[in-house]
Amino acid sequence: MPELPDVTVYVEHIARRVVGTTLDKIRVASPFVLRTVDPSPRAVEGKKVLAVSRLGKRIVLHAEEDLFVVIHLMVAGRFKWLEPPGAPVPKKVGLAAFDFTTGTLVLTEVSTKKRASIHVLRGESQLAAMDPGGLEVMTAELPAFKEALQKESHTLKRTLTDPHLFSGIGNAYSDEILHRAKLSPTRLSRQLGDDEIARLFGATVATLREWTLRLRAESKDAFPTKVTAFREEMAVHGKYGKPCPVCGKRVLRIVYAENESNYCATCQTSGKLLADRALSRLLGKDWPKSLDELEAMKRDRKE
Repeated sequence: MPELPDVTVYVEHIARRVVGTTLDKIRVASPFVLRTVDPSPRAVEGKKVLAVSRLGKRIVLHAEEDLFVVIHLMVAGRFKWLEPPGAPVPKKVGLAAFDFTTGTLVLTEVSTKKRASIHVLRGESQLAAMDPGGLEVMTAELPAFKEALQKESHTLKRTLTDPHLFSGIGNAYSDEILHRAKLSPTRLSRQLGDDEIARLFGATVATLREWTLRLRAESKDAFPTKVTAFREEMAVHGKYGKPCPVCGKRVLRIVYAENESNYCATCQTSGKLLADRALSRLLGKDWPKSLDELEAMKRDRKE
């Protein structure tokens, strides 16, 4: 799922191409992507685009007459910028196309589960209702971060990825943030001391800023085409079984539902293995409690 750094760069590139131009037509190729009826997409056609912004992980086109088009990419949604205007919508993965006087913004989704969405709204109140309300960390101060972090007692992984608590952070960057902060993804948010909260705040800001700058430099003037949650430069996310760039030990993971947490036991949990629901239940008492036990188990299997 595109998160804050990716969405920010998308917003910047889209704004550069469409602000001040006219949204001539919205072509909806998949009936499931449009989640609102009134106003219809026709209401926005012919209107000038005044701004493009980020709302959590959503991208908002601000048009004349207090109209807004809100696009949520979800897990597999992506944008393509095609010129000249009127470019065709890809048959298998295309969801919609937005025709501007400068070109066409195509929305695609490479997934059998169609989760991406488009909402056409009228008025600031309707737009505000779409905002989950999470804290914008990049413009926040430490006290506000602490308040959001400890509003509820959940694991740090769940807390960072809750859009009602923090804006724009998902599975990928939460892994990177927690590794940088040297904190376990299963620590409870209300168990952290002030020094740990300050460290987590610093890691969150630094990680999101670093990746936003990296993605800007990567795309330069070209529209972003490599938008993915798995990048070679990441420390732990998507790196299960590979060496941690800090200590060299193998990156581990906890798998749950459709997501997983990647972490380094040496850097984040003092060598303790976090229980994987499926495997720990299967192994029972044989589940290793530390890296040393895990390595010993592997050696025994080889012998």
